Amino acid sequence: MTGLLGVFRFEVLLDLDDPLPGVTSPLCDGAFAECDGLELTMQPATVEVGGVNDAQVHLIGRVTGAQLVLRRGMTSDLQLWTWFTQGTRPGSVVTAHGQVTVLTAAGDPAIAFALDGCLPVRIKAPGLQARGDQAVAIEELALVYRSLRAVPPGGLGAVGGIGASVSLSAGLSVSGGGSVSAGASFSAGASFSAGASFSAGASFSAGASASIGGF
Repeated sequence: MTGLLGVFRFEVLLDLDDPLPGVTSPLCDGAFAECDGLELTMQPATVEVGGVNDAQVHLIGRVTGAQLVLRRGMTSDLQLWTWFTQGTRPGSVVTAHGQVTVLTAAGDPAIAFALDGCLPVRIKAPGLQARGDQAVAIEELALVYRSLRAVPPGGLGAVGGIGASVSLSAGLSVSGGGSVSAGASFSAGASFSAGASFSAGASFSAGASASIGGF
């Protein structure tokens, strides 16, 4: 049995699939306090069999993903806002790819989740209040994605280097040398959840489980 992982050490890397004026590569890396929405759900089709009243037949149905929600302390970096405002206009839609890497207590990559075809669906500035405390302004970005795969660590992030160019269309390949094959497929199992959320400073929970019947 491998060691259990905490939810408080992770890194996020997003990069655009095509160039966008005003946005450099990578789109963003690492500096997020929370990451929630690494989840796949399969909706099974139920077949009623004539004459069989005490059982049902379930067939594999469509797999859907949740929205990926990222939260971080707001800075003067406006790249996410530029991506949302310019990259979602008709005729100029620009998707992104990325990876969320969960780290061990020692800071080593343990498992990674590769995202493909990401589109921003919501970006939220923090509520501002003129008060005396030093509360950090938190901005929020919500994404939808075309595909989500659990892959071996080492493609992007801590091992591959922030800002490496990747392609997620046929596995995970790093242009700066080395490649990681992402041949995982979620073809069975009712639901896959990669933990409810990753939160900086959050308490550890080992309740997450993967109920997929193989990769």
